[in-house]
Amino acid sequence: MPATMLARSPPTTVPLSVPGKAPHNPPFSHPSPYTRVGISPPQPGSSANTSAVPSLTSGSYAGSTGGDSESSNGGASGIDLVELMNDRLSNAVDPLPLDRSLARQAQTSGALNAKQKELQELQALAQRRLKGARSNFSEGMKAAKEVRKDLEWTQKHVS
Repeated sequence: MPATMLARSPPTTVPLSVPGKAPHNPPFSHPSPYTRVGISPPQPGSSANTSAVPSLTSGSYAGSTGGDSESSNGGASGIDLVELMNDRLSNAVDPLPLDRSLARQAQTSGALNAKQKELQELQALAQRRLKGARSNFSEGMKAAKEVRKDLEWTQKHVS
């Protein structure tokens, strides 16, 4: 029975229209994060708002007024936030324990290096002694074999 093959044509595709992409808008660029803020910290003992977030209803908040932040605050001088944070961080960390631990680490490292060197010297000495002991053992074995041969020769000639 002859096998007949049917020829198949490749499937046809229909072109589809794809809508274009919307034009890409560049992201909004923010002003520099390091700027002076026109508010002063509350004085000790005052009943000012001490939360980390200033009140938006307060008239003393520099961002709630429409004018310049320096002049609209009623004479308050600007604070450099970077300098303020640097001062707080430098006062928060006591460098003396860090210096002591660094000195202790250096001393320990030096002592460890000295012990390492001493161990390497002792290991080299042990290697030299082992080499000498092997040499002496080898010579002793040669002498023992020679003595055995001499004893065997003597027994054969004496008897």
